Amino acid sequence: MNTQSTAPARSKLFRQITDRLGQSGKLVVLTGAGVSAESGIPTFRGDDGFWTMGSRNYRPEELATWSTFAADPELVWPWYLYRLGRCREALPNAGHHALVEMDKLLGDRFLLVTQNVDGLHRLAGSPDARTFHIHGDLERMRCGRDCTQRTWPVPDGLRTFQRGDSIEARDGEYLHCPDCGAVARPHVLWFDESYDETWFRFYSSMAAAKSADVLLIVGTSGATNLPTQMVALARQNGALIVELNLERSAFTAHAEDSGGGLLIGPAGDSLPALLDTLSAPPEAT
Repeated sequence: MNTQSTAPARSKLFRQITDRLGQSGKLVVLTGAGVSAESGIPTFRGDDGFWTMGSRNYRPEELATWSTFAADPELVWPWYLYRLGRCREALPNAGHHALVEMDKLLGDRFLLVTQNVDGLHRLAGSPDARTFHIHGDLERMRCGRDCTQRTWPVPDGLRTFQRGDSIEARDGEYLHCPDCGAVARPHVLWFDESYDETWFRFYSSMAAAKSADVLLIVGTSGATNLPTQMVALARQNGALIVELNLERSAFTAHAEDSGGGLLIGPAGDSLPALLDTLSAPPEAT
């Protein structure tokens, strides 16, 4: 069982990563909610997740669906706009910034695939060209009828929503598609929807996993479909898999079987340390 938390074990694991990458290897990083939690982003599965309208409490699994949105967009939009406001209160942490520097260091040999919709990777400086938002982005919206294959930013003129706010007439002008006039929707993957290439980079993410020399898993438990497929495919194709997490997950066995393993600890500590290792001249590693 290659589960470690000590400094010597961390150095050994990070040296494995640098050795596998060499001068031309590809690093794919898969991030999840654990990275954002260190910036104070709530998971929205505790008390922050529930939404009260009238006399009823709604769970995230009820609100985050196309069927609920199609039936009542004025129920769903306030919850997402409240979530967006909470996310905008947060700032990128040391883990986010370390990933930006890895991108600069490795260039086209680096790809970030994130399940997070909070926009903190972008705010830290991760470029859109090498960042796949496979669950969408709260900062963006798109046509509810899919009349176009583009997204656009949530308009600056839209007010900040507080818990319990509802849609008012002044909000409506901002929540329509500028092309066809249909109700716009949050650009997120809902529970009753499937991954695709157009919106969520499904095939591109799978191709990246297949070609990765190192797959680095950070702050995710392995509860969603595309990340699970990516990790399995990377393992099949001989990638070194390393997990940075607070505890064992569904991915840990893949990491151990690949010759890598799990490093227990916060991403805000581990990622800057890995950056230092990657940046060090060969004679110093």
